[in-house]
Amino acid sequence: MFSKLENLSKKQLFKYGILFDLLGMIPLLNFIWAPLSALLMTKLYKGNVGKIGGMVSFIEEVIPGLNFFPSFTLTWIYVFILKKGEPVSQYV
Repeated sequence: MFSKLENLSKKQLFKYGILFDLLGMIPLLNFIWAPLSALLMTKLYKGNVGKIGGMVSFIEEVIPGLNFFPSFTLTWIYVFILKKGEPVSQYV
């Protein structure tokens, strides 16, 4: 199921990120969505970015009132805009 998420283009990562952020805004799904979002973050983004993003995503989903924080979109911005000078060959 998650193997399809490992080799996505920048544009596909962005689209999935928006979708996952929207799913995270549904308050009734928080305790189901929190571990799933952490797992998805580690599958979408490799290395330390995925691990840290997964932890942040989990915490953001578990704590009530933080649903507005778009962790997937902000991770995408970090990887492709802020770190654009560093190699990201796994995302090409």
